[in-house]
Amino acid sequence: MHDHWIAERMSRIETSGIRRVFDLGKKLTNPINLSIGQPHFPVPDVVQQAAISAIQHGGNGYSVTQGVASLLQKLKLQTQTRLPGQKRELLVTSGTSGALVLAMISSVNPGDEVIIFDPYFVAYPNLIAIAGGVPVIIDTYPDFQIDVEKVRAAITPRTKMIIFSSPANPTGITTPRETLQALVELAKEHQILLVSDEIYRAFWYDGPFCSASEFDENVLVVDGFGKTYAVTGWRLGFAHGPAKLIDKMATAQQFTFVCAPQPFQLAAEAMLDYDVTSIVDDYRKKRVRICDELADCYKFNRSQGAFYLFAEAPGGDANRFFEAALEKNLLIIPGGAFSKRNTHFRVSFAADDETLSRGIAVLKELAAG
Repeated sequence: MHDHWIAERMSRIETSGIRRVFDLGKKLTNPINLSIGQPHFPVPDVVQQAAISAIQHGGNGYSVTQGVASLLQKLKLQTQTRLPGQKRELLVTSGTSGALVLAMISSVNPGDEVIIFDPYFVAYPNLIAIAGGVPVIIDTYPDFQIDVEKVRAAITPRTKMIIFSSPANPTGITTPRETLQALVELAKEHQILLVSDEIYRAFWYDGPFCSASEFDENVLVVDGFGKTYAVTGWRLGFAHGPAKLIDKMATAQQFTFVCAPQPFQLAAEAMLDYDVTSIVDDYRKKRVRICDELADCYKFNRSQGAFYLFAEAPGGDANRFFEAALEKNLLIIPGGAFSKRNTHFRVSFAADDETLSRGIAVLKELAAG
């Protein structure tokens, strides 16, 4: 093996700190796993049966690149209902991550700058690197809210894209409506593509969900089914936005993912008809419980969405705290996986009540020293 076989871009791509913990968890006996953002509830029966039926009735080949026509139609109707009057095209993708990959390679030229917010989803800086872009990282500590004036100051002639998620991973913070509108207006002013990652859209606990796309039809939205319906392994997402960009993303998909898995596209039609209110209510209760029980032990901003709590590590060293938790069979994620700082840790409350109870007990014990 010759070192020059490895592309230079790979030196700028880091191994996921989340996957490290995921692999570590496989080696533990009965771990208390509050690390992975994997919904704990079973896939709804009607969705399982829809997938089985699709497989049994021959839906196992390629679909057209854009997605199965009947699913696209349902998604378009849903989008038009939420965003009346807008001209948007849709593309079904291999997961939300697939949508992000396609957006990056369709939009970002080598040397283009992409603004992201720290803490960030682990994939963002690495996908920018794959596309040859340059991540411009804006710090959001201590409240994890986007400061639009900081964004304005970070814009240069090379700025091509701004990407953010709300609700956010790893912080669980949502972006207020007025901030979203100001961010949209700033992006329009400078002709910058704004990408809204809405994979946690269903898990917005305090008031109605708000999307940046409500303020401009040129906002690119990436979304998916995995978190909402506990089908993360099905790798099924979608994107909607301006027609020319979606068309280029579809072209890129032809020669990368080809299409999203067809049987799961067919099953997604059942997902769109399934009411997830009871699931979201359960996670809302878990959010209240973990925040209330840890409020006297740790410093954190109360989670507003998704299923994460991002708290300060005692002593300010997340790696040391991670090791202490590991000794007690508790799996969490040190904040350095998501950030240039390593002062916090992420807890996922996507867990059954027994696991959550065990995890809270250990976290209280660690806080007490």
